[in-house]
Amino acid sequence: MSDTRFELLSRWVTHDLGLGATRVEVASADASFRRYFRAFLPDGSSRVVMDAPPAQEDIGPYLKVASLLHRAGVHVPVIHAVDRERGFVLLEDLGSTPFLPELRKPGRAPILYSAALDTLARIQIDALDSARELAPYDAAALRRELELMPEWFCGRHLQISLSEAEKELIERTFLWLIDQALAQPVVFVHRDYHSRNLMVLPHDDVGVIDFQDALAGPVGYDLVSLLKDCYISWPRAEVERLVLAHRKRLLERGASSLAGSSDREFLRWFDLIGVQRHIKVLGIFARLWWRDGKAGYLDDLPLTLDYVRDAAARHVELREFVLWLEQRIVPLLATANLRAREGKA
Repeated sequence: MSDTRFELLSRWVTHDLGLGATRVEVASADASFRRYFRAFLPDGSSRVVMDAPPAQEDIGPYLKVASLLHRAGVHVPVIHAVDRERGFVLLEDLGSTPFLPELRKPGRAPILYSAALDTLARIQIDALDSARELAPYDAAALRRELELMPEWFCGRHLQISLSEAEKELIERTFLWLIDQALAQPVVFVHRDYHSRNLMVLPHDDVGVIDFQDALAGPVGYDLVSLLKDCYISWPRAEVERLVLAHRKRLLERGASSLAGSSDREFLRWFDLIGVQRHIKVLGIFARLWWRDGKAGYLDDLPLTLDYVRDAAARHVELREFVLWLEQRIVPLLATANLRAREGKA
């Protein structure tokens, strides 16, 4: 089957840029229309080539955010060449070792999380001024994300029709979560700062990818993306230890305005923005299957739902929402996943 864009991309790297690539092969694809290829050069080095079809993907945000993060000392891929018209970007190759498999190896998690939190501190402190150049993570953006859950997770995946009382409960919960998010200090937010978007570099340095959707938003957001990762989980006590270690980092670097008035307040911020994020992710993962045919994310729905349940149960304001989840939602997920895998609409 012909792949016209791959042919154009290969010709761009090999001939148009004069690099004489010996071969170009698939590196990865993400949850959008973007694809990534690895080009091997005659001198033995390699480059990564982003394919972002202009009709579906605007490379402008990627280029802008890469520049802002680079300025803050964050290791993002160096941009070697750009073809805006065709949506091609030639990038530094950060290798093929994401955090996720490394975190599962004995003794590696403490080292990698320490490095990732150091990098996050740079994003939140050294890129703080740059956050002003980003769109805000405002009430409208937060609401759009939350509404993915009743539409795609409840309606499409679980196949339930929400009653008026349920809709009212969800609306009250969403409004409250939005208010809590907007009350947090505002920083530069990557928005997907987790184990699949962090690369292990030599000497355990951290490479950061997939940052093009960055916004200026809540200080707890990237922290919860990292420590309550939808692809790997840790005991609550360890998560809390790392959250408070990050707060200490912020204080030691003079960013007391980002650290909250106490450990308790900082943990509350972490938990509540986590509820917002993971409600959103339930909708996104369901949509990735039902709209885009990407079944792999179905396996991540149970952990994501568990994160919502656990964090919400820690806050009395969400008691009614938690009760609804336990009675109405939790019993349906296993059957819905099985139905989806069997291809039943």
